[in-house]
Amino acid sequence: MIIYVSYCRWSPVPVDVEQFQRIAKALADPRRFEILEHIATQAEVGCRRLCGCFPVRQATISHHLKELAGAGLVESRRDGQFVYYRTRPAVLEEYMTELRRRMAVQATVPAGKAPRTNTVRSTKVAKGA
Repeated sequence: MIIYVSYCRWSPVPVDVEQFQRIAKALADPRRFEILEHIATQAEVGCRRLCGCFPVRQATISHHLKELAGAGLVESRRDGQFVYYRTRPAVLEEYMTELRRRMAVQATVPAGKAPRTNTVRSTKVAKGA
């Protein structure tokens, strides 16, 4: 029996530190991000079809899919000799929530310290000078 949690309306469990890092690493690779985008445009994509969409070898696609699955961004379903992938939007949403939380913590300024601002000074230059 196969259950796809990504379509349930349960509140997802927040990502832990290790999963946050795995997701960040998975999303940092441009080809992997492209593959994730391609999967997200469809309900489900077969591995064989993915191999035809990118100019890389099947082994490379499999490696990227393994990294995406390890990060929890996609899940797989085996049907005989074929494997199909779909995204897990709830995991990506939890990652983004955690990223926003972390950025808000880093953006806070300690008490008594003025935030640094980048100011651009312009000076007028007289014509002909």
